[in-house]
Amino acid sequence: MRRESERAFQSSVTPSKSQRAALIGLTAGDRDSTESSLEELARLTQTAGAIPVFRILQERRSPHPGTFLGLGKVKELARTCDEHEINVVIADSELSPIQRGNLEEIVQCGVIDRTQLILDIFARRARSSEGKLQVELAQLRYLLPRLVGLGRTLSRLGGGIGTRGPGETKLETDRRRIHRRLSTVKRHIERVRKRRAQLRARRTKRQLPTVALVGYTNAGKTTLFNRLTGDDAVASDALFVTLDPLVRRLRLSDKRTVLCSDTVGFLDRLPHTLVAAFRATLEEVADADLVVQICDSSSPVRDEHVRAVQRVLAEIGADTVPCVVVWNKSDLISREECRRILLREPGSVCLSAIEPASRSIALELIEKGLRQTAADAHYCETGRTA
Repeated sequence: MRRESERAFQSSVTPSKSQRAALIGLTAGDRDSTESSLEELARLTQTAGAIPVFRILQERRSPHPGTFLGLGKVKELARTCDEHEINVVIADSELSPIQRGNLEEIVQCGVIDRTQLILDIFARRARSSEGKLQVELAQLRYLLPRLVGLGRTLSRLGGGIGTRGPGETKLETDRRRIHRRLSTVKRHIERVRKRRAQLRARRTKRQLPTVALVGYTNAGKTTLFNRLTGDDAVASDALFVTLDPLVRRLRLSDKRTVLCSDTVGFLDRLPHTLVAAFRATLEEVADADLVVQICDSSSPVRDEHVRAVQRVLAEIGADTVPCVVVWNKSDLISREECRRILLREPGSVCLSAIEPASRSIALELIEKGLRQTAADAHYCETGRTA
């Protein structure tokens, strides 16, 4: 059944280098923030294998209930898509089945939203059986309430972004199939959660502290992870290269050993279905002794990225874990900018993970964070005893 449903889902709108995309979005006044969001959407589109050809941004307080953009803008979109031979339109917000269906009818090409684009990228990047299960769970949860709206699209042959993974054939049977598959995937992931919990319990018995590297996608987590651990995990300028968590031993300067984990990158408006699906993996962060938040100091929207990471940490229950901050990519900013960041964020460090000297700087910060964590735990313990 799974192979059959995957084939059906893939028959709608698989990205290729020749696929051309139009990006659409709405702004309610904060145009700079919306432009930044569209820029990120363009990078996501490129990561999915398509070429972002043009963008349309409309000032509007709320989406049009039937077409997302206003009717005049939709007509303009249709004309421009025809002129530029666009294959897929990508919206920077979630679309309802009605909005998607109406847009496809007018522009005469595939239409997907930001969530579906991210799901497609995750489906591409997942390598382990665990990662694939978690992505499939997110796809099924996304697809289930949209069966009616996706029926027409999924009955066509073709290819495009947002189509990898579970799918549908006939509406009257697909709900039952998807519910059955959801139950199966959930059971498998529950076994993964129990296995991870057992491993964490063993590590606790061995008194091995754990350090989790977290941050916005493409902030340089894997590069710093490799620098710290001597590993050779794939690091790239592309988004979401790391989906499957990596755990390696890390030797501190005092000869103690800790476990260091590299995690999936976070994203602003990361689909809730993905956060829920990856909970088994993200629990590693919530149970860590120390979180190292890695930030891209060169990003013009770094503060927004920091807030997005903090929101995800809160959603997975990791906002109470002790945290230290690393401002990465310092080679891309001036020394004066570094000083301003450190004055505003005392206790953090500025470094460039591509430079060998970054290892000692990061290690010192981690050791300091672990010492403070141990001291706080000791204080709490003696306080309870007293």
